[in-house]
Amino acid sequence: MDLTADLRRTAEAAVRYAAPGEEVVGIVPAEPSSSSRAYLCAYRGEDGAASWLVLDADGEPVADRARVREVVSIAALVELAEENAGGGDLDDLRSKLVALRVTENPPGIDEAEEAAIALQSVLGGAPRVATPQLLDEIGAATLRLEQALGGAGSPFALAMREATVTVEELTRDVEGAYKVPLS
Repeated sequence: MDLTADLRRTAEAAVRYAAPGEEVVGIVPAEPSSSSRAYLCAYRGEDGAASWLVLDADGEPVADRARVREVVSIAALVELAEENAGGGDLDDLRSKLVALRVTENPPGIDEAEEAAIALQSVLGGAPRVATPQLLDEIGAATLRLEQALGGAGSPFALAMREATVTVEELTRDVEGAYKVPLS
């Protein structure tokens, strides 16, 4: 089954767990290293309150705390990596590289443009499954771009180090507003 059809099926399952006045506002497919695919489902009530549920491949709620944490972690890390790759706005960066080629044509511009195209290829289009492999591919492509641009240090690496706090906060939020008891 293709991912779009799989997400449609999961959305139908997720709706069954929505409380009255609550809607499904997001589904992130994830394949953490230790298990098969699962889906992090976000819900929002009429009052704006968020709640969460991880569904397994059969559309059933996951109640294992460790499994929920690993699904939330990889989903959050991949999303943060996508948001920070290439400085956060890859289309803008590519436009600036083209303008730089036209106006100055500095040495290394070819490598920078190729690296930006390669990163954009890794980021691809939605929907995608959050996996450790995808996270590694985004990191490697971003490192290649940063090296081609010749910057000192790695803004991406710094952002990903700081992501630990964000991931922990999201995990606490998910656990605190989880739709079924966790074991």
